[in-house]
Formats: sequence, structure tokens, C-alpha cells
Amino acid sequence: MAATEMATARKDSRTKKTGKGSSRKASSSELIDRQLARYRSIRDFGQTREPSGGKAARAGEESRQPGALPFVIQKHAATRLHYDFRLGLDGVLKSWAVTKGPSYVTADKRLAVQVEDHPMEYGGFEGTIPKGQYGGGTVMLWDEGTWEPVGDPHEGLEKGNLKFILHGEKLRGKWVLVRMGGRFAKEAKPNWLLIKEHDEYERTAQEPAITEDSPNSVLTGRDLDAIAREEDHVWHSNRPEAQGADKQPAKQSGAKPIKNSKPMKDSKPMKAFHPRGLQGPRQKLPEFLEPQLAGHLSRPPEGAGWIHELKLDGYRIQARIERDPEKPKKLRTGSSASGVKLFTRRGLDWTHRMPALAGELAGLKVESAILDGEVVVLNSEGNSSFARLQNALDAGKTDTLTYFVFDLLYLNGHNLTARPLLERKQLLAGLIGTLPEDSPVRVSEYVAGGGAQVFTQACRLGAEGIIAKKADSAYTAGRSSSWVKLKCILEQEFVIGGFTLPSNGSHGVGALLLGYYDGGSLRYAGRTGTGFTQSSSRMLREKLDALHQQKLPFAEVPPDGRRGAVWTKPELVAQVQFLSWTTDLRVRQASFQGLREDIEAKNVRREETEPAKATKTPRTPREPDKPLHPSAGRPHAAVARTASAGASPIRVTHPEKVIDAESGLTKQGLVDYYLAIAPQMLPHVTGRPLMLLRCPEGVGSQCFYQKHLAPGMPPGIEGVMIREKDGSGEEEYVTLSTAQALAGLAQMNVLEIHPWGSTNADLEHPDRLIFDLDPDDAVSWKTLGDAAQEVRDRLRTLGLKSFVKTIGGKGLHVVSPLEPRRGWEEIKTFARAFTLQMESSNPQLYIAKMTKAARKNKIFVDYLRNERGATAIAPYSARARRGVLASLPLAWTELKAAERPRFPVAAFADWKSRLRRDPWKEMASLKQEIPAKLFAGTSK
Repeated sequence: MAATEMATARKDSRTKKTGKGSSRKASSSELIDRQLARYRSIRDFGQTREPSGGKAARAGEESRQPGALPFVIQKHAATRLHYDFRLGLDGVLKSWAVTKGPSYVTADKRLAVQVEDHPMEYGGFEGTIPKGQYGGGTVMLWDEGTWEPVGDPHEGLEKGNLKFILHGEKLRGKWVLVRMGGRFAKEAKPNWLLIKEHDEYERTAQEPAITEDSPNSVLTGRDLDAIAREEDHVWHSNRPEAQGADKQPAKQSGAKPIKNSKPMKDSKPMKAFHPRGLQGPRQKLPEFLEPQLAGHLSRPPEGAGWIHELKLDGYRIQARIERDPEKPKKLRTGSSASGVKLFTRRGLDWTHRMPALAGELAGLKVESAILDGEVVVLNSEGNSSFARLQNALDAGKTDTLTYFVFDLLYLNGHNLTARPLLERKQLLAGLIGTLPEDSPVRVSEYVAGGGAQVFTQACRLGAEGIIAKKADSAYTAGRSSSWVKLKCILEQEFVIGGFTLPSNGSHGVGALLLGYYDGGSLRYAGRTGTGFTQSSSRMLREKLDALHQQKLPFAEVPPDGRRGAVWTKPELVAQVQFLSWTTDLRVRQASFQGLREDIEAKNVRREETEPAKATKTPRTPREPDKPLHPSAGRPHAAVARTASAGASPIRVTHPEKVIDAESGLTKQGLVDYYLAIAPQMLPHVTGRPLMLLRCPEGVGSQCFYQKHLAPGMPPGIEGVMIREKDGSGEEEYVTLSTAQALAGLAQMNVLEIHPWGSTNADLEHPDRLIFDLDPDDAVSWKTLGDAAQEVRDRLRTLGLKSFVKTIGGKGLHVVSPLEPRRGWEEIKTFARAFTLQMESSNPQLYIAKMTKAARKNKIFVDYLRNERGATAIAPYSARARRGVLASLPLAWTELKAAERPRFPVAAFADWKSRLRRDPWKEMASLKQEIPAKLFAGTSK
């Protein structure tokens, strides 16, 4: 059909001429018949049993919910491989043949040749069309879901610019079909371009193509070869049951509506898993069991009566399996596994969100069962990450999920909850052991006894903590003392009561305002401005904008918490990791991990415990008792390593490599230093953009600076989007919030860490004023110390308290904390005026120019640390200079020492005792500003 004929058909399909020349809207049946005329004309339904689109299709269209428009993509190996892209509209599937398949790369423009409309029933087909028939070859149901038109879809089709949003298993987000003009408009079939529009789902050209990343059937998990071999779903009429069939498809034709799963060939009944010892009357399988929850403990319980598992950072999922064992099971990789349901801890049915796991569980040889476990996403080190899990679910990448099962509650009609935990685990191991070795359903490993050592090693491995359980305990709903959790770091849920806008002007959030319920009131718990990706920041903004309200949701909020706040209804729950609680019950150094969709806001309370204290490991560590039962499951990587003392939370390559010949410091030594110094250093670098100095071959070799986030960076390294000064757009800068991330930087040969003077939550308003005193070699230590003291005195006359530190070289930094209320230009102007005043008062000693020739016997007072994008060496950071000294906070009295203080990283053991006192302790609580009178003529 020519392009002009198709255009006419599109117009006529929605209206029908009457004898009087007027138009009336075509009925649903007439509309479908008109649109399928071309489809029917090129098929002989005596030779093929493809659906013709009869009464069943029309009835289904008329009963379908308004707005629930289906789409399918069928991977079709005909004359050449292509992808049939089909959008359900007006009772038919509008269809295009996309030669290379869809692409998430916005720059890719994929040719989409418009073909005849297909019946709605066609969208459920997966199988083969016999050779010699129209479209003969193998067909795979590659993706399916629903679509939303952006604007009027009929107008979009008419004008050749159809915009829409896909909600599929593989394709999501904003797309557009654009009809090509010029010579392409003269083709027999209209040529269009399928293009991905910019949104959070887009990919770069360097990332795997979706057609390569997810090549198999969304329905059965098979590839094209497997579908062709099995030939279990073929549209032809040469089978005995088809002889004499008329041209309308029979009910048994195999063509099925979208979303129905594929019928299987006859197979032998599945042999159920029936372990010995299950006796007594059988019970009906409950729909859902209220889960057992862990209480809190500050120290690991000891003794053989306890077993210990790693605390996983994911979603608690209860799997319910019920089916007739005489009926054949579904393929394990199917998108809707028969008899399997997955419930959150609140009882929400999430089967549709985790279809691959449901398919795997369908492969268990049981009549009925209820499993309890945690769904996670593992990083390269084998640790679970809630942020990665949330991203995977949001992106529909459910093939990355792993289900660690730790309990078996029902099995084949028998209630196991009253039986001892270890007995349940033995049955569980036997059941899960029937799955393939590479299955994403695994048994959660455990260690019996040795609680203190297990906890210590878990923390060293970067795990969130451990769960200790009484070995002989029954399974009881709610919190109990027989299950207790111990956390290496603090992490809990908080209610989101508001947000601030990002300082870079992007459409997202700058910080989240957090709270928890106490006595029926929502209590303010501080804010978090780190842990967001570009996509999660936009996602949060969209959700929070929809919940906007004028009313303050918290019982009360201090003035600093109200600054820039946008209040929202307290309905969303965030998972947040943080360092500690302040005395006024605010979170310190909080980092957003993701949204909790399985927890109701009204149930969020403050968890009372601080991170658990591990017992000191003896010099000769006692091996933990061997597990009371050797599990048959594949171990979580971190669990498998918990028995090895001295492990690092990251994998260190070439740990013995000497990175400084003068001090003998090794790469492992640098990693160990950053791990040890993390509690002191993190408050000064967490939630700030960072500049990193990387020295791949160590001190004395070529080094380079890096500030942008790059692929392959270690676990824990995060990103923050920042508008570049030159106006070239936004780039993602490095930021971090954990000790593991610091160790990861050392692994990638980062010697120096330089933070901005502002935070991610408020990039445009610095919260530190920094003066860098850089002396000429001829300037004595005493003179430099006196100069730092003079800076302190001058600031004190302005009402500003300040602090001093070494910089790992010959200079000093004087730092004064500020309330982040003035912009960079104002602060830089003030710092310059301050420095020029010092130079003017003593030009023989101070100079404000960078020219080295003019600095002989003088101290260069550098004020340029106080401009946007400038950085300064972090407290406790190493320096990439011979000897590798650390930049360390000093007490003002230490400036009176006879010699310049030196703190070699390799000799950390000799000076680590000074960490017991923090000369900068008061800095975090100071709230001070430069006097407003010094900013005459400028605006706040």
C-alpha cells in the first residue's frame, strides 16, 4: 500500500461516510475491520492460522480499560532479522518493522518501516510461521507492556510525529516516531525513525545495547534457536486437528492476548521435593505470614546457641509457592511464573517487579512452600547495596537481583514455624540445592558461634552488620529477642518531610529533610544532601512536587532547617546511611540510599542503638565454630570471607607495592591508613565535590588530577552534578561518604584528596573561609607560626573563630567555618581585601601575589582557595611528596613547638594517639558569619 493510500486509510478508519454526505464515527467493529483490511488481504487463512481479528478481538477491545494501551515488540527472524514494533490503538496493533531494533542512545535514529495494522491477538504470539507463508520464520516476544501517548496519538500519526512513553519490561521512558519526508515519502511503505528522547533511562553509546544486553524472550526466556527447535507454537493448518478449519482462527490456534503466558507442550508431572520427617495432618497454605523482625543489640551474643548471618541491605521478600504437582510447571525464566507470588514485608505483591526471580522459584520441586529472605543487588566485592537495588528496580534490570533465602516456613502442606531454626535451615538447604548452580536464588550462609569475631570481620569487609539468631528458636511474627541485629554503620528509614532546591539550578533536589515519628508527632532529624544520582534526584523531585504542601509537616524545625525548605506531605520513606546522632538528635553525615516502598511512613521510628562495638580480636584469633549445618547454597561473597581475619573491605591489587621509597610506604599501608583515619577525616570530605591527585607509579612519578566521576571507580564512590564555570553544561563530580570509599581511592592510587569549600547540598554558598600561608624556604617555622597567629587575631577582631592545620609540607592553613549564606564572589572579595590589608601592614613579610620571584623571604597569603571550584587539601589527607606526610589539624599552642610538626603516614602508629583529642572539634557546631558591614554595596 502506498504512503498516500495509508494516509487516506488512517483518516477513513475513524469516520464513515453516510449516504447524505455527512460523517459519523465508525463503530468499534467497523473501525477494526477497516484497519485490518490490508492485513487480511495478504494472508490465506486456509494455510495459516494467524488471527484474523474477529469477534473475540472486538469484544476484548470494547471491554478494555480506557487508557491501558498495550505495546509489544516481536523479534522476527524472517528474510532478515528485525524487530516488529507494535502499539495498540483503536482495537489494532499499529506496526513498524525496525531493522536494527530500538536503541536507548538518543543519537541513534533507527529506521522503522510502517507495515499493515495487526490484530490485537497477534501481540501474544511467540513461535514459528511456516516457510512459504507471509512473514515465515521464527518470532520471539521480545518486550511487552503499556504505552502512554504524549498528546493526541491520532494527530501524531497524521502529522508524522508520534510521541509516547513506554512502560515495558525492557523499554521504558520517552520515545518518538518521526515520519521521514523527501524521497522517503515516496516509498511503498512509509519510512519512520524510532528515536529515544532524553530522560533518566537513556544510555551512552559506550554502554551495552539493550538488544544485546537483553536478547531473549520476555515471556519464556528462550532465544530464537530454542523457539525454532521446540516448534510448540506454530501457526499453520497441516496438523490433524486443523484439517477442515475455516478461515477464522480456531479457539486452539495458539494466538493469545498480550500478557498471557505461553502454553507448554505435554510433559511429565513434576516430582515434588518430599524430605523425610514431615508427618502429621496437612494444613492449608496461608496467603501471607507476618514476618519475624530482629531486635537491637549493642554487642554480639556469644555461645554455640547462636548462629550469625550477614545483614543484607535489600528488600525483605516472602515467596509463596502453591501449585498442583500433577500439572506441568512453567519455564523458570518466564515473566509470570505459575503459582509463585512475591510479597514485601507489608504484604504487597511484588511478583510483577521481580519476574525473573519468580520464574526461578517456579523451578523448585515442591507442591507448596513459603520462603523468607532478602532480595539484593551485589557489587563487585560481593556486598549488597540498597542504592544499586533501587536503581535496578527503577530501570527494570531485574536480572541483576539475587534472592538470599534464610528461612523455610511452610513446605508441602506442613507448617514449620514451630520447629527449631536449624531444622528449618536443613530443609531449606536441601530444597534450594535442587536449583542450578548459577541460580540467583541462594541460601543465606551462616556461622555458628564466635559472634564477636564474625561481627568484626563483617565490618572489615564493608558489610552493614550481622543478624544473630538463636539456633533452637521458633519463627514468631513481629520483633523478638531470638533475632537481633548489630550494625557496623548506622542506617535506618526516615520520613521525607520536605526538600531544598539544588544550588546548580537543575531540576532535582538539593537535600532531603528527614524525620521520624515520636509519640504521634513527626520529629525533625536533619537533612541529607548526598547519595543522589542525576536520575534519582529528578525522580525524587517529581515525586515530592506531587506531595507539595504549605503546612509544616514536622512538630518543629530549627531556623537552619527551615532555610530554603519546600514542605511536602510526609508520605515517602528514605533509606539513609549516617555516621552518628548529634546531641539534639540530628543525623550527621547522612547519605541517601534509596526510597523504601515496602515501609509505611507512619511506622518509622528512631532506632535507639549506636553502631555495635565489636570485642577486641585476640592476637591469635579463635576460629569460629564450624557451621552446625554445611549449607548447600552458593555463598554470598562477603559471607564466604568472614572467617579470614585481617581482611580489607576492598580488594587491593599489588598491596606490597612501595609507593614512597623514602618512607617505605606500601599501597596496603595507604589503604590501612585511610581506613584507620576515616572517622576523623570523613566529617571534612563527606558530601563535598572532590579533586583527587592520582599517582599510579607512586611518589616521584607522573601524577594527574581527576575531579569527574568515571566508569570503573571503586564501590562507595558517588557523583554529584555540577554546573561548570565556563557554562559548558553539567558534569558529574566525585564525592563520597564512607570509609570504604576512602580505601577505594587508595586502591586507585589516590594520594591526595582536596574538597571544595562548599557542600553538595549548597554548592554556591561556601561554609569555610581558608587562608593558605605558603612560606619561602628562608622563612623560619617560628615566623610562620607567628603569621598564622596574626591571621587568627585579625579574624577574632571580626568575631570569627578559626583553626589551623599543617598541609603536609612547609605551609599552614587557617580555616574559619561560616554559615553558608553568602556567594563565592562575596567571600572571595572579602578574602582578597583581608589579604591585601595584611600585605599593606607588613609588606616585608606578606605578599598577595603568586609570582615566585617576588616571594623571597616572604609568606605568600593565598586567598584564591575561596573561589568557586577551588579546593584545599583535606585534613588528614596524605601528600604526594617524598616522605608522604599527612595534613593534620593542630592546637594553636602547637605553633610554639621548637620544630615544624611532621606526621608521616608510614609512621602512623607513632602518632595515632593524638587522635584521642580533636583540635577542630568545635568547628562543626560553630555558627558564625562575616559582619554584614564589611559587605557594603553587596547583597546577601
